[in-house]
Amino acid sequence: MKTLKLIFSFAVLATLFTSCYQEVIVEEQHSDPVPVITLEEVLSNYELWYVDIEQTTGNGSIPFMQIAFTMSFRNGNVFANNNLVGIGEQGNGFGIRTGYYDTYGFDLDISDDIDGFYSFEVTRLSNNEIELYNRSTNVSYLLVGYQRATFDYDKVFYDNIHYFLQEYSAWEKTFTSEYGAINEFDNENFVQFLPGGGDGNFQSSQDNIGTNINNLYWDYSGIYNVDDVPGNSYMKYLTLDYDFMGNEYFDLSVINDRKIELLHPASGTVYQFTGRGYIQYKNKRKLRESKAAIAKQMVKISNF
Repeated sequence: MKTLKLIFSFAVLATLFTSCYQEVIVEEQHSDPVPVITLEEVLSNYELWYVDIEQTTGNGSIPFMQIAFTMSFRNGNVFANNNLVGIGEQGNGFGIRTGYYDTYGFDLDISDDIDGFYSFEVTRLSNNEIELYNRSTNVSYLLVGYQRATFDYDKVFYDNIHYFLQEYSAWEKTFTSEYGAINEFDNENFVQFLPGGGDGNFQSSQDNIGTNINNLYWDYSGIYNVDDVPGNSYMKYLTLDYDFMGNEYFDLSVINDRKIELLHPASGTVYQFTGRGYIQYKNKRKLRESKAAIAKQMVKISNF
């Protein structure tokens, strides 16, 4: 009988010891708090946030979001690359300061210097993707995070080259090759590219080279398209569709962010045009549209 009591006592003690040991292990597994990342940390993890205009949803728009190629959030200040001229160099790659911001939980408040105050609800979609939703306009913008050293500024430039053409008040012809057949475009000395009409509207002038751009008389007008060249990311097709004349076709190359080259295949003549009257997009507006939106507006005039 004593032996049985002794065995029973050992069994009870073993059970109690095991139970206590298990409780300690459970407590240790839950002792460390789950790390929480703040919105400020999310924003500062990437130097540039590319505004993917193709992924914009909703029926509204916010001008300062709609003109920005990239945005950056640095110590309470908002920076943006609104222009393709100088992209990657202006502001050390950040662009220009456009306003300031603050965060509350996962709400982002932006006070733009021109457009005023907007509040966004931020959703983190992945490590480098966030969605900014503005309830008052019912629009969402998708931003993709990059570092300046690895961001492909050239790709953004060439993917949006029709906006680049609009960043000067006029383009002045500064070179014509000695070779090539005589053609009507030899007389066009200035071209201006404007928003609207699909890729946009254009005007051309036969005023003398060197004329002040504020004094130009625009002789002709029409619409233009910029189309991709299959297999060549650094060349485009440019078509000028004159209102009362035929179309002119060119191979468009960019020499630098102030000079373009146009090869006129019909005559074999090469022209170079230099940008005059740089337009910085902060006070002025240049609302970007998705390719789908542009396609709906576009009168397809290219015929290659």
